[in-house]
Amino acid sequence: MTLNGKLAVVTGASSGIGKAIAERLRDEGMRVIGVDINAQQLSAITGIEHLVVDLAHDEGRAEVVKAGRGAHALINGAALIRLKKIREFTTQDIRDIYAVNVEAPWYLMSHLSEVMSDGGSIVNLSSVSARLTVTPETAVYASSKTALLAMTRSWAHVLAPRDINVNAILPGITDTPMQELVLHRLSELREIPYSELESTRLDSIPMKRAAQPAEIAALVRFLITDEAKYITGQALSQDGGSVMF
Repeated sequence: MTLNGKLAVVTGASSGIGKAIAERLRDEGMRVIGVDINAQQLSAITGIEHLVVDLAHDEGRAEVVKAGRGAHALINGAALIRLKKIREFTTQDIRDIYAVNVEAPWYLMSHLSEVMSDGGSIVNLSSVSARLTVTPETAVYASSKTALLAMTRSWAHVLAPRDINVNAILPGITDTPMQELVLHRLSELREIPYSELESTRLDSIPMKRAAQPAEIAALVRFLITDEAKYITGQALSQDGGSVMF
């Protein structure tokens, strides 16, 4: 099946993995709606439609559903991360992170799936932190990405009769602006040089390198084609061997 001419909705499209996904699907000939809160960065991506909304609120989520009617693919890539010493997280921190990382994908899977094409696909971007919690400073983010895995399984079951497959990708350390910000913040919190943290994290990966966003985008592309249609409800690690089962 060709993806040419089909509609894909990609949240978190302004940078990093989301941007790579939007560009890859655009290059496959898809009509892509890139969704993000950062208007300036989003507008720099050519060849896609830009939808600037705040996914922390139902009003913004509803705009995505309206724009995405008839979509073949929904890619939930938007995420919010905050790093603190674990006992310093507030209830508001938890609410803010869950609003974007849990509530938004739930809303979109629930409402956009009603107006998606039968035979479509949903891909949720979780994280290796859902399975490998070695960074307590990201505990709330990690828990939100774990919740996303349970949601993936539930919606895969519900949408299977319509031949809509739902899967999650768990990227490991990836060469993105977010990863750089995480390392800088960890360096501050732990009072460890940035270069030392970077070296230690890469040493923990069997492949000894970070992923490139284009590699994650390639897996997304596969998961929304007919070749992957019999794959559903799965959590696919793409982390250079950081977690092996």
